[in-house]
Amino acid sequence: MKQVNINASFTVYQSEEELPQDIQSLMEQAVAIRKKAYAPYSRFRVGTALLLDNGKIVLGSNQENAAYPSGLCAERVAIFQSGAIYPEAKIIKMAITAASDTNKTTSPIPPCGACRQSISEYEFKQNTPIEIYFMGETGEVYKSDSIKNLLPLSFDKNFL
Repeated sequence: MKQVNINASFTVYQSEEELPQDIQSLMEQAVAIRKKAYAPYSRFRVGTALLLDNGKIVLGSNQENAAYPSGLCAERVAIFQSGAIYPEAKIIKMAITAASDTNKTTSPIPPCGACRQSISEYEFKQNTPIEIYFMGETGEVYKSDSIKNLLPLSFDKNFL
């Protein structure tokens, strides 16, 4: 028997204002689209902004449905939209922000497991890491250089 240690490394920014200017702009767009989320059941709103290698920005917000779990998270809305509209483009950077209608979210909120798998699929497909920045409504912003920090033992098509 042996033990394996897996480590993750993140850059932590104290606030949005500390981010590089291009990421501040991306996060501002994520915040704006977060406010348009359709979240009447969870009252938890998420916004995502993707920067593609063609310079385009693709936005997504969570979309809920009374027939749980038929809704879709903001990250997957944006990722799938970018794949549909710009199938050859690579996702370079991703900004994610989450806020609750009932509680102030001050801690960075990472993507859920299903979204991590989707991000992993696209990162694997494009063979280029995706920088992921995530935050709550306010407070610290975490940066991951790749989904591998958030999903170190990923499942991809090589296992099929």
